[in-house]
Amino acid sequence: MSDPVHYFGVRHHGPGCARSLLAAFEVLKPDCVLIEGPPEADGLVAAVLDPAMTPPVALLTHGVEESGRAVYHPFASFSPEWQALRWAGLAGVPVRFIDLPVGVSLALERAGEEEERQAAEAPKAEQAGQAGEAEEPAGPSTRRCDPLDWLARAAGYADGETWWNHMVEERGDGEDLFAAISEAMTTLRAESGEDETLAPRTPRAHREVLREAHMRQCIRAARKEGFERIAVVCGAWHLGGLRADFTAKADQALLKGVPKLKVTSTWVPWTYRHLARASGYGAGIHSPGWYEHLWLSGQESQESKEGQEGHEGKIGHPGGGRRPRAIGWLARVARLMRERDLDCSSAHLIEAARLADTLAALRQRPAPGLEELHEATRTVMTLGDEAVLGFIRDELVIGDRLGRVPADVPTVPLQRNLEQLQKSLRMKPEATQKTLDLDLRQPNDLARSHLLHRLRLIDLPWGEIARTGKSSRGTFHEVWTLQWQPEFALRVIEASRWGQSVAQAATTAVAERCGRATHLAALAELVDRVLLADLPEAVTIASRALQDHAAVTGDADQLLGALPPLANVFRYGNVRQTDAALVGHVFDGLVTRAAISLPLMGDSLDEAAAEQVRDRVLGAQAAVRLRDPGRQSEPSTQWRAAISQLAAREGAHALLRGLCTRLLLDDALITADDAGTAMSLQLSRAAEPAKAAAWLDGFLNRNAVVLLHHDGVWPLVDGWLGGLDDEHFIRVLPLVRRTFAHFDAGERRDLGQRAARKGSGAGAVMAAAEWDDARAALPLPLLRLMLGVEA
Repeated sequence: MSDPVHYFGVRHHGPGCARSLLAAFEVLKPDCVLIEGPPEADGLVAAVLDPAMTPPVALLTHGVEESGRAVYHPFASFSPEWQALRWAGLAGVPVRFIDLPVGVSLALERAGEEEERQAAEAPKAEQAGQAGEAEEPAGPSTRRCDPLDWLARAAGYADGETWWNHMVEERGDGEDLFAAISEAMTTLRAESGEDETLAPRTPRAHREVLREAHMRQCIRAARKEGFERIAVVCGAWHLGGLRADFTAKADQALLKGVPKLKVTSTWVPWTYRHLARASGYGAGIHSPGWYEHLWLSGQESQESKEGQEGHEGKIGHPGGGRRPRAIGWLARVARLMRERDLDCSSAHLIEAARLADTLAALRQRPAPGLEELHEATRTVMTLGDEAVLGFIRDELVIGDRLGRVPADVPTVPLQRNLEQLQKSLRMKPEATQKTLDLDLRQPNDLARSHLLHRLRLIDLPWGEIARTGKSSRGTFHEVWTLQWQPEFALRVIEASRWGQSVAQAATTAVAERCGRATHLAALAELVDRVLLADLPEAVTIASRALQDHAAVTGDADQLLGALPPLANVFRYGNVRQTDAALVGHVFDGLVTRAAISLPLMGDSLDEAAAEQVRDRVLGAQAAVRLRDPGRQSEPSTQWRAAISQLAAREGAHALLRGLCTRLLLDDALITADDAGTAMSLQLSRAAEPAKAAAWLDGFLNRNAVVLLHHDGVWPLVDGWLGGLDDEHFIRVLPLVRRTFAHFDAGERRDLGQRAARKGSGAGAVMAAAEWDDARAALPLPLLRLMLGVEA
């Protein structure tokens, strides 16, 4: 009696394998299909025939109690496993997944992590001894390479990827192809030294042994059920292991006692970008978009040649359909370039096709592949422009497709709530990056902003807000960059522990963060974020936590750092329709506490610490002005009094005293004459030059306006600099240069022009009195000669 089991070794996501598999199934007509995949998802197989299911999609299997432990099994339309599922569903044939249960794999992963943690906590000496005993010998198991490279080099190809594409994925030879794959892969596995079926030396190898043992058990179970034609679809590398001479008893012994977690599965959308190997996906492919093109063009060729006789017309023939496929790819490149207003004529297409054919002929290949088409595109159509090649790669070679799953697939309530919000707000998740400009005066745009901010609170950054341009605070706009990532599906599941709606989950997440927060600035920023998300209950929770922390801290640095985030609500709270009173009393309390601590904050500071405090004071000053523009409230009065005390405090750092003097002048709390008196005192000859330079740096506040437009300040600064002796001037020069370096180019130019004008101040009068006409005339002959000017 012949063996009822037929093995089909495939490459995951290979269009040639998928095309050949369908051809083989039509001949074999299997009555049972077994596929390498997660057994926990058997109940979800029927969804592949749902019209609403659009690949790429993935089976997401995650722990029930540990949702962060999860495994994805992606499928594209050109994946052999996907086509096997659809064929079985349409034929009414039983289909099952036979890989090692994901619950076992996750349990083994957790056990491995626990062993690593215990090893890290062991004493160093003991750990060193254990490491010596457990050291693995160097070899193929620790330094893996692609065995296909051996066949590729023998056939004259650069690598195994290119060889496999030309020999397998660009063909469609039916069951004969799988016989060749089986022979090649079984031989490679035996000869490469990477077959560790009998003596696995690493955790990864041990897991592979368990996987193949479980698959063999599933195949035996199908045999016992009496199926006459069993089709087994698996990764080609596993063929040797599945056909290995193991008894059922031996496999039972291997699988006995393995740990297992409770898991659940669902379908989630996927993208080509995450199907690519560059994303880190272990079974990824280099060019999903190209593989889709191979699959679709193969389907079209098969339909166009259906009914014709002769081997030459069949898709399985090495030449069948390859020429139109290459022309179709170049046409897609041309269309993409023209959409971006780039020059690409019919002549470009013709020459590129000729070059691709020539390259294929030189390399003794039956038709151009992606490598030849890419070189022809680079040479003829883009003239080597890397920017153009970059978007061709992103949009065609990789692709931007995002799949869809039916609405009735199992999911958590939070996911359903999010989908309803996306639908009602007309915010379709897309794999491509998209810019969204929101006008906060419009109710729908304001609701979109609330949703995006709430999602960020549950660690789901669908949108990144711009920090410049129209989105800067104080305007009616927010500009977001949106891009949906497949892993967000898992994050939604993880966030479902906080609530069944986005608003509820965000509020609970905020409460949890408040319980862990230890820094006032972090809490203040959290209050700002929940205000932007329009979560009044969360604002109350965060504000109370902020108030409680502020009541027990006397750290002036923390108090000052908490003020700017809180003040944002006063900047454009009315635009967002938020209630500023929710945080107003908390802000006022922080200002009062900061004012008490501020005068002592400037004592005994080095230069770096003084710079940090300076930034804190400026941020707090702006926040207080934002809260109380009229400067009439009691907290504002207390703050101004604290600034005055710090300006006059002898023990405070000179940088901070100068800064506070400038702030008092800007707020009209002192007159220009008062500021001039303070400056003349701080810049007098008796003052230490370094401290005088630091005071000047703080007073100018990196802004040249007071120097340019205050007639009393210029002569004081000019006179101080002119009165320094050489030694003192050299000492303060770096400090003064640092101060002036913060002025923009226009301000420095205006300062130079004012310095050049006569009578611009005491310094100019002094310079005029000391002018020596005889010495000034000495360089004139040389200057006339250089400039060609006659006397």
